[in-house]
Amino acid sequence: MTLEQKLNFHYKAFDKSQISPDPLQFLHLFKNEKDIESFGFIASVFAYGNVRQIINTLDKILIITNAKPQNFITNFNRSENWIKLKGLKHRFYTDEDIINLFLALQSIYKKEGSLKNVFLKYYSGDNKNIKEALSGFSNAFINKIKLKTNKSKVSLGVRFMFPLPELGSACKRMNLFLRWMIRKDDLDFGLWNEIPANKLVIPVDTHVARICKQLKLTNYKNVSWKMAEEITDNLMKFDPVDPVKYDFAICHIGMRKMEF
Repeated sequence: MTLEQKLNFHYKAFDKSQISPDPLQFLHLFKNEKDIESFGFIASVFAYGNVRQIINTLDKILIITNAKPQNFITNFNRSENWIKLKGLKHRFYTDEDIINLFLALQSIYKKEGSLKNVFLKYYSGDNKNIKEALSGFSNAFINKIKLKTNKSKVSLGVRFMFPLPELGSACKRMNLFLRWMIRKDDLDFGLWNEIPANKLVIPVDTHVARICKQLKLTNYKNVSWKMAEEITDNLMKFDPVDPVKYDFAICHIGMRKMEF
């Protein structure tokens, strides 16, 4: 098979029946679009490390929010919810980082109505991809948390939550969230239909990087924004309208140590 045939074969094979284990599985628990968006964002923020660890943390957050994330965010109260979130940690994130994340989400939803509205403030169809919008979106959260904590700097955990492509980060978790929100198929939701799928950049982690190096979709050695753009540009040769559709299959083949 040619590379194009292999990519399309795996894209079809890795459908919704293959979703687990993946943070995306949590989004499919909800019907309400605001719940999908808000829990999708939370799921993406925690989508690093061992997949079992990710699922375990998201299970805890699902219980804490009573499977009503939008309601939990809307009614979030630091003193009341501190007890629920105290001790919840995830690798680089402290419970204080997680509380600040929820406070920022509450403030943004109250003011802007949705995360989509914030992102669209920074998005322009004239740009090659979502790089500039992603940067503006991350900075909006960073500035909100600075304001909430009355500090000139954010913690290392919060900085890790909101990476910036101009600093070289591949922004895997943010690109993952954007894939879920913008693409539309059996897996992804297409809730942000103002942005075309060919503006997305592939979410690159170690699994995606390893497989894409094998497939000669990138010449870069280290995971970076440049690597993510190069892989996306090469995938565009096979599907110029929806190049990032191959991400789920590539990632899971890497995670499951399968041959591509």
